[in-house]
Amino acid sequence: MSVESEAVVHSGGCHCRRVRWRAEAPASVVAWICNCSNCSMRGNTHFVVPAARFSLEPGADEFITTYTFGTHTAKHTFCKVCGITSFYRPRSNPDGVAITVACVDPGTLAHVEYRHADGRNWEEWFARSDISDFSKEEAPAAE
Repeated sequence: MSVESEAVVHSGGCHCRRVRWRAEAPASVVAWICNCSNCSMRGNTHFVVPAARFSLEPGADEFITTYTFGTHTAKHTFCKVCGITSFYRPRSNPDGVAITVACVDPGTLAHVEYRHADGRNWEEWFARSDISDFSKEEAPAAE
């Protein structure tokens, strides 16, 4: 594992700071800009980490609510107070957590490679993408 791909602890959360979390991931990440109805309306751009590398800070769970639609596989979590989605469980990676790039506290992300996810044509896009690899313990790092 190179220095560039070694994991660091990122922290972040919502606007009102009631939902706070920590995630272990490389300093260089691949973030997905999705055009599905939900992500495009929220302007969400996210990177994925294995669920075991994500934890909520104490007390945060009491301020979280969840929205689902379609297949109900994705769990779109957001703060009950300020409405910000700082993380969620994506359909593409039910074994992972999608972290909203803009909700990561400054100082730990060295590089973000942006890729486009075709959520409007999800089945076809998912079949040819490598996004499901990003919630595995040996997830690919950004170049």
